[in-house]
Amino acid sequence: MKYRDDIRNVAIIAHVDHGKTTLVDELLKQSDTLDGHTQLQERAMDSNAIEKERGITILAKNTAVDYKTTRINIMDTPGHADFGGEVERIMKMVDGVLLVVDAYEGTMPQTRFVLKKALEQHLTPIVVVNKIDKPSARPEHVVDEVLELFIELGADDDQLDFPVIYASALNGTSSLSDNPDDQQASMAPVFDTILEHIPAPVDNSDEPLQFQVSLLDYNDYVGRIGIGRIFRGSVKVGDNVALMKLDGTVKKFRVTKLFGFFGLKRLEIQEAKAGDLIAVSGMEDIFVGETVTPFDHQDALPILHIDEPTLQMTFLVNNSPFAGREGKFVTARKIEERLMAELQTDVSLNIEPTDSPDAWTVSGRGELHLSILIENMRREGFELQVSRPEVIERMIEGVKCEPFERVQIDTPEEYMGSVIESLSLRKGEMQDMIHTGNGQIRLIFLAPARGLIGYTTEFLSMTRGYGIMHHTFDQYLPMIKGQIGGRHQGALVSIDTGKATTYSIMSIEERGTVFVEPTTDVYEGMIIGENNRDNDLTVNITKAKQMTNVRSANKDQTSVIKKPKKLTLEESLEFLNDDEYCEVTPESIRLRKQILNKSEREKSSKKKKVVE
Repeated sequence: MKYRDDIRNVAIIAHVDHGKTTLVDELLKQSDTLDGHTQLQERAMDSNAIEKERGITILAKNTAVDYKTTRINIMDTPGHADFGGEVERIMKMVDGVLLVVDAYEGTMPQTRFVLKKALEQHLTPIVVVNKIDKPSARPEHVVDEVLELFIELGADDDQLDFPVIYASALNGTSSLSDNPDDQQASMAPVFDTILEHIPAPVDNSDEPLQFQVSLLDYNDYVGRIGIGRIFRGSVKVGDNVALMKLDGTVKKFRVTKLFGFFGLKRLEIQEAKAGDLIAVSGMEDIFVGETVTPFDHQDALPILHIDEPTLQMTFLVNNSPFAGREGKFVTARKIEERLMAELQTDVSLNIEPTDSPDAWTVSGRGELHLSILIENMRREGFELQVSRPEVIERMIEGVKCEPFERVQIDTPEEYMGSVIESLSLRKGEMQDMIHTGNGQIRLIFLAPARGLIGYTTEFLSMTRGYGIMHHTFDQYLPMIKGQIGGRHQGALVSIDTGKATTYSIMSIEERGTVFVEPTTDVYEGMIIGENNRDNDLTVNITKAKQMTNVRSANKDQTSVIKKPKKLTLEESLEFLNDDEYCEVTPESIRLRKQILNKSEREKSSKKKKVVE
């Protein structure tokens, strides 16, 4: 069998924040790829504004570097399980993975998730212990943890015999020794290990073409772009080929453009052959998992499995009293067009119409997945409302099941009791407890996903901000009866429309936590704070002090109120109850009751109680 020794295909996988993207930056800098004029920004692969702000990778990216005489195609994958759909498909495009693990944190829930996907595809692993320069680094323990994880996930003997590189991606150093003093100011040990251990692709370019699409991109000039790997044969610009659709139909089309990847650029190429990772344009409705073959030799590759969504929300047209004040796009048609455009590239997303022409059910892989979509839309000038996230239930062999998540918590020991109690109230089951030293403890739980909606805020206040929580989808299990989780406190709801005043806020403060500042515009039915008790309370936040000649008008100047609690988009979504919406506009995030009028709300809740 012939192999293409001039190429290697490798993916970089890790838990979020363990340094994948920084490592890719260094490999780009230290390879023979970028010319002397190219200034590389920090985390150059994270191209989207939200990725840069949050320091997370959302979309898989590919780049290619030249080292010695070999082209190394590198895929940078997301670390969050919410974007796991991206990770799974990339595993099909590569022959090996670099598993990056933090030298102090060790293996984390998403390390487990991404590694499991790589081992299922029988890929060759290389372990990179990153951040070796941290004073708290414990490389030996971390390598042991990784080995245990490999064994637990059923790795075969070849996979267990993985090489280990110790690196500090931030400093651009690496070595094969776990002693931080032995670090060399170069990434050569990483490159050499890739060349030595990652298998070269098979060269069967003289056979009929087989190209499978793993990722989608969209460009206004050329339309949809399918990115994937040529598994067999070769392709040229101008070739007439067959696209084997997922539904069994076959479409004929002509390859209008081919792109290869080099450094941070996508370059037009004339032809490509087996083992190459390329992008193809010229097909209008190409989709992930479809195979491109010659017309006279139709031989489809197995369809790629994409994990189903586990969480859904209703997206609605904004119909609040302040609708249309800030956004450019507010109509149902515009919102629907934007959601459909998202489906062009995000295959883990699902959008279904509802009985109302102004509402859609949007399903995704988790709260982060959906909140990033909402955040992108508001930055583009959209106004919309969203409902509380709900988990998607499934019937499996006649049993009603719900998604369960594996939760890993690192917390100081003193908060351990409250954390265990709060999670068991949310029907979480403790699987493991590990003392990690320095008064820290690691707790592993299996908990229903609906119990974790809205838990983050409670968890952070319970651990005074010292706790760290990660959770990732584990499996569907039989549904637990009864209500789990949810908000314990009621809301403070405005009874009036107008501007919030310092005078009113002062009188409301003792009732709960206020979310709005003085002079904020509020409307009837808008949620302006959280009640200390478990019931909703209607309050007048627009009342001004009576100005009479008895009181001096400047007495108000000395009034001091507490700083209001500003909720982020994620916190607002977690705060929501079933009868509430989050109104999202380019400049504001407001919480509101679905029924704005107080007496109509009361009538509706009475009806509900009668029905129940």
